[in-house]
Amino acid sequence: MSEAIMIADIYKLFERTEAQFAEFQKEAERRNVEAERRNAEAEQRNAEADRRSAEADRTMEELKKLVRATTEAVNNLTTPLCLFIEEMVEPAVVQLFQERGIDVTQTMSRLKSKRPGAAMEIDILAVNGSELVAVECKSRLSKDDVDDFLDRLQRFKLAFPQFRDFQVYGAVAGIEIDQGIDSYAYRRGLFVIKQSGETVKIINDAQFRPLGFA
Repeated sequence: MSEAIMIADIYKLFERTEAQFAEFQKEAERRNVEAERRNAEAEQRNAEADRRSAEADRTMEELKKLVRATTEAVNNLTTPLCLFIEEMVEPAVVQLFQERGIDVTQTMSRLKSKRPGAAMEIDILAVNGSELVAVECKSRLSKDDVDDFLDRLQRFKLAFPQFRDFQVYGAVAGIEIDQGIDSYAYRRGLFVIKQSGETVKIINDAQFRPLGFA
C-alpha cells in the first residue's frame, strides 16, 4: 500500500510539473510575442523617423533651391531697374542742368576707370567744355549709396585725369529714395533727381548751391 501511494504521488508531481512547465512555456511564448510586437513597433518607429528625416532633407533641399531661384530673380530684376532709371535720366539731364545754370551739352554713359586707387564707374556724365555733372542712378537710393558716391567724387579727377581742369558737380537719382535721404544728399551738396510721371526732375529748391569737387 505504501508503494502504491508513492507512485501516485510521483504521478501527481509529474502532472504538476508538466502543468507548471506548460504554464511557463505559455508565459514564455506570450513574452516572445510581446517582445516581437515591441520590436515591430520599434522598427515601425525607426522607419517613421527615417521617413521624416528624408522628408526634412527633401524640404530643406527644396528651400535651398527656392532661395537660389529667388536670389537669381532679384539679381535679374535689379539690373533692369537700374538701367531703367538711367534710360529715364540721361535724355533729361542736359535740359535739367541747363535750367540750373550748368550749361552741359552732351552726355556719356557707364564711364569706367581702372586706375589703381581710383577704379570706379560713373553711370551718367553730363559735360561741356569746363563743367560736368556726374550722376549716380539707383532703383532705390540709400544713405550708403550717397556716401559711396561722395567718396568716388572725391577721387573722380584721379580716376579721369582728362577732366582735371573741369568744375565737377554730383547728382543722385532714384526711383525710390529712403526716408530723409533726399535731404541728406541735398545737405551734402548733391543734386537729387526723382521720377515725375514719365520723366524726371531735380527736386532741389532754388536756394540750393551745389558742392564743387576738386
